[in-house]
Amino acid sequence: MPRISISSLGFLFVALWMGPAEPAMTDKDKAELAAAVSGAKVTLEQGLLMSKKNGKPVSAKFEIENGKPQLSVYIVKDGSKYSEVIVDHTSGEVAKAEPITGGDDLADAKKQNDGLFRATREIREAVKEAKHDNPGYLAVSVWPEMKDGHSLANVTLVKDNDWKTAVVDLTVYRALIKD
Repeated sequence: MPRISISSLGFLFVALWMGPAEPAMTDKDKAELAAAVSGAKVTLEQGLLMSKKNGKPVSAKFEIENGKPQLSVYIVKDGSKYSEVIVDHTSGEVAKAEPITGGDDLADAKKQNDGLFRATREIREAVKEAKHDNPGYLAVSVWPEMKDGHSLANVTLVKDNDWKTAVVDLTVYRALIKD
Protein backbone atom coordinates (compact mmCIF):
# COMPACT_ATOMS: atom_id res chain seq x y z
CA MET A 1 0.00 0.00 0.00
CA PRO A 2 1.50 3.37 -1.00
CA ARG A 3 2.31 5.78 1.80
CA ILE A 4 1.52 9.45 1.53
CA SER A 5 3.21 11.90 3.84
CA ILE A 6 1.17 14.26 5.97
CA SER A 7 2.77 17.27 4.27
CA SER A 8 1.73 15.90 0.85
CA LEU A 9 -1.83 15.49 2.08
CA GLY A 10 -1.76 19.02 3.48
CA PHE A 11 -0.53 20.42 0.18
CA LEU A 12 -3.17 18.48 -1.74
CA PHE A 13 -5.89 19.71 0.63
CA VAL A 14 -4.81 23.35 0.24
CA ALA A 15 -4.57 23.03 -3.54
CA LEU A 16 -8.05 21.51 -3.77
CA TRP A 17 -9.53 23.87 -1.20
CA MET A 18 -8.20 27.00 -2.87
CA GLY A 19 -9.16 25.95 -6.41
CA PRO A 20 -9.63 28.57 -9.10
CA ALA A 21 -12.19 31.18 -8.09
CA GLU A 22 -12.58 32.42 -11.65
CA PRO A 23 -11.51 31.10 -15.01
CA ALA A 24 -7.85 31.84 -15.64
CA MET A 25 -7.10 34.68 -18.00
CA THR A 26 -5.75 33.68 -21.39
CA ASP A 27 -2.47 35.12 -22.63
CA LYS A 28 -4.48 37.27 -25.04
CA ASP A 29 -6.65 38.60 -22.19
CA LYS A 30 -3.57 39.35 -20.11
CA ALA A 31 -1.88 41.18 -22.99
CA GLU A 32 -5.02 43.24 -23.63
CA LEU A 33 -5.38 44.14 -19.96
CA ALA A 34 -1.66 44.93 -19.57
CA ALA A 35 -1.88 47.32 -22.54
CA ALA A 36 -4.97 48.98 -21.04
CA VAL A 37 -3.30 49.45 -17.65
CA SER A 38 -0.08 50.82 -19.13
CA GLY A 39 -2.08 53.18 -21.37
CA ALA A 40 -4.34 54.45 -18.59
CA LYS A 41 -3.73 58.01 -17.44
CA VAL A 42 -5.14 57.13 -14.01
CA THR A 43 -3.47 54.64 -11.67
CA LEU A 44 -5.27 52.15 -9.46
CA GLU A 45 -4.28 54.25 -6.42
CA GLN A 46 -5.78 57.38 -7.97
CA GLY A 47 -8.99 55.47 -8.74
CA LEU A 48 -9.17 54.30 -5.12
CA LEU A 49 -8.68 57.88 -3.92
CA MET A 50 -11.39 59.27 -6.24
CA SER A 51 -13.88 56.58 -5.21
CA LYS A 52 -13.53 57.54 -1.52
CA LYS A 53 -16.02 60.34 -2.20
CA ASN A 54 -18.68 57.61 -2.47
CA GLY A 55 -17.58 55.42 0.47
CA LYS A 56 -14.77 53.17 1.73
CA PRO A 57 -13.06 51.23 -1.08
CA VAL A 58 -12.97 47.47 -0.45
CA SER A 59 -11.45 46.38 -3.79
CA ALA A 60 -10.49 47.73 -7.18
CA LYS A 61 -9.51 46.42 -10.57
CA PHE A 62 -8.82 47.37 -14.12
CA GLU A 63 -10.89 45.22 -16.45
CA ILE A 64 -12.03 44.98 -20.02
CA GLU A 65 -15.81 45.39 -20.10
CA ASN A 66 -17.62 45.14 -23.45
CA GLY A 67 -14.28 45.49 -25.24
CA LYS A 68 -13.33 48.70 -23.41
CA PRO A 69 -11.01 49.23 -20.44
CA GLN A 70 -12.50 50.47 -17.20
CA LEU A 71 -11.48 50.95 -13.58
CA SER A 72 -14.01 49.40 -11.20
CA VAL A 73 -13.97 50.02 -7.44
CA TYR A 74 -16.27 48.33 -4.93
CA ILE A 75 -17.11 50.56 -1.98
CA VAL A 76 -19.12 50.26 1.21
CA LYS A 77 -20.99 53.13 2.84
CA ASP A 78 -22.56 53.16 6.30
CA GLY A 79 -21.22 49.65 6.90
CA SER A 80 -23.73 47.82 4.72
CA LYS A 81 -24.52 49.74 1.51
CA TYR A 82 -22.35 48.47 -1.33
CA SER A 83 -21.78 50.14 -4.69
CA GLU A 84 -19.61 49.73 -7.75
CA VAL A 85 -17.90 52.95 -8.72
CA ILE A 86 -16.55 53.24 -12.25
CA VAL A 87 -13.67 55.70 -12.45
CA ASP A 88 -12.84 57.07 -15.89
CA HIS A 89 -9.34 55.71 -16.55
CA THR A 90 -8.42 58.74 -18.64
CA SER A 91 -9.73 61.65 -16.52
CA GLY A 92 -9.87 60.17 -13.01
CA GLU A 93 -13.43 61.38 -12.53
CA VAL A 94 -16.19 59.12 -11.25
CA ALA A 95 -18.11 58.10 -14.37
CA LYS A 96 -20.91 56.33 -12.50
CA ALA A 97 -21.79 54.70 -9.21
CA GLU A 98 -24.38 51.95 -9.01
CA PRO A 99 -25.70 50.15 -5.93
CA ILE A 100 -24.82 46.47 -5.62
CA THR A 101 -28.00 44.80 -4.46
CA GLY A 102 -27.56 41.09 -5.07
CA GLY A 103 -25.90 38.16 -6.75
CA ASP A 104 -22.21 37.34 -6.90
CA ASP A 105 -21.21 41.02 -6.90
CA LEU A 106 -22.85 41.58 -3.51
CA ALA A 107 -21.37 38.37 -2.09
CA ASP A 108 -17.91 39.40 -3.35
CA ALA A 109 -18.22 42.94 -1.96
CA LYS A 110 -19.27 41.63 1.47
CA LYS A 111 -16.43 39.11 1.53
CA GLN A 112 -13.93 41.81 0.56
CA ASN A 113 -15.28 44.14 3.25
CA ASP A 114 -14.98 41.30 5.79
CA GLY A 115 -11.36 40.92 4.66
CA LEU A 116 -10.69 44.42 5.98
CA PHE A 117 -11.99 43.59 9.47
CA ARG A 118 -8.59 43.89 11.18
CA ALA A 119 -7.02 46.33 8.72
CA THR A 120 -5.33 49.37 10.19
CA ARG A 121 -4.45 50.75 6.76
CA GLU A 122 -6.37 51.43 3.56
CA ILE A 123 -6.01 49.16 0.55
CA ARG A 124 -4.61 52.14 -1.37
CA GLU A 125 -1.58 52.04 0.95
CA ALA A 126 -1.13 48.35 0.14
CA VAL A 127 -1.06 49.17 -3.57
CA LYS A 128 1.55 51.88 -3.00
CA GLU A 129 3.65 49.49 -0.90
CA ALA A 130 3.45 46.70 -3.49
CA LYS A 131 4.51 49.07 -6.29
CA HIS A 132 7.31 50.49 -4.14
CA ASP A 133 8.62 46.97 -3.48
CA ASN A 134 8.33 46.05 -7.19
CA PRO A 135 9.81 48.95 -9.21
CA GLY A 136 8.44 49.39 -12.71
CA TYR A 137 5.32 47.32 -12.08
CA LEU A 138 1.82 48.75 -12.45
CA ALA A 139 -1.09 47.77 -10.21
CA VAL A 140 -3.94 45.97 -11.96
CA SER A 141 -6.13 45.02 -8.99
CA VAL A 142 -6.35 44.81 -5.22
CA TRP A 143 -8.65 42.72 -3.05
CA PRO A 144 -8.51 41.94 0.67
CA GLU A 145 -8.96 38.69 2.55
CA MET A 146 -8.66 37.45 6.13
CA LYS A 147 -6.00 34.86 6.80
CA ASP A 148 -4.75 33.68 10.20
CA GLY A 149 -6.33 36.71 11.89
CA HIS A 150 -4.69 39.22 9.54
CA SER A 151 -6.27 41.45 6.92
CA LEU A 152 -4.21 40.88 3.78
CA ALA A 153 -4.34 42.78 0.51
CA ASN A 154 -3.61 40.84 -2.68
CA VAL A 155 -2.19 43.26 -5.24
CA THR A 156 -1.90 42.04 -8.84
CA LEU A 157 0.95 43.74 -10.67
CA VAL A 158 2.15 43.74 -14.28
CA LYS A 159 5.33 44.92 -16.01
CA ASP A 160 5.32 44.37 -19.76
CA ASN A 161 3.99 40.79 -19.82
CA ASP A 162 5.33 39.74 -16.40
CA TRP A 163 2.50 39.24 -13.90
CA LYS A 164 2.81 38.77 -10.15
CA THR A 165 0.77 39.07 -6.98
CA ALA A 166 2.11 40.85 -3.92
CA VAL A 167 0.50 40.13 -0.56
CA VAL A 168 0.55 43.05 1.89
CA ASP A 169 -0.44 42.72 5.55
CA LEU A 170 -2.86 45.55 6.33
CA THR A 171 -2.62 44.94 10.09
CA VAL A 172 1.09 45.81 10.23
CA TYR A 173 2.14 49.44 10.21
CA ARG A 174 4.71 50.49 7.63
CA ALA A 175 5.92 54.05 7.20
CA LEU A 176 3.77 55.83 4.65
CA ILE A 177 5.30 55.77 1.20
CA LYS A 178 5.23 59.14 -0.53
CA ASP A 179 3.50 59.42 -3.93
